[in-house]
Amino acid sequence: MGLLDFLFGSNTKEIQDFKNRDAVILDVRTQKEYDAGAISGSKHIPVNEIDAKISEIKQWNKPVITCCASGVRSGNAAKTLNKNNIEAINGGGWKSLKKKL
Repeated sequence: MGLLDFLFGSNTKEIQDFKNRDAVILDVRTQKEYDAGAISGSKHIPVNEIDAKISEIKQWNKPVITCCASGVRSGNAAKTLNKNNIEAINGGGWKSLKKKL
């Protein structure tokens, strides 16, 4: 993953590969942001709660595509998940990710 992918999200091909493997879309924005609009069927865990929810996320037993507003928080979340042996990529901003799905 290059710097731009890290900052703003993975490319469409990577996202489709994850989706083909039944990936979970994980929105890491605040509750207020999520309530204002989100990808249908996505799960919501704010980025500041990711560390505390690692066990729960591991139980999903699926790859994870993270998203937020711009891709910065989701990049940090994907990095944290990867460090905890969870296969994850940064999907970037939720609006642009929605178009790639």
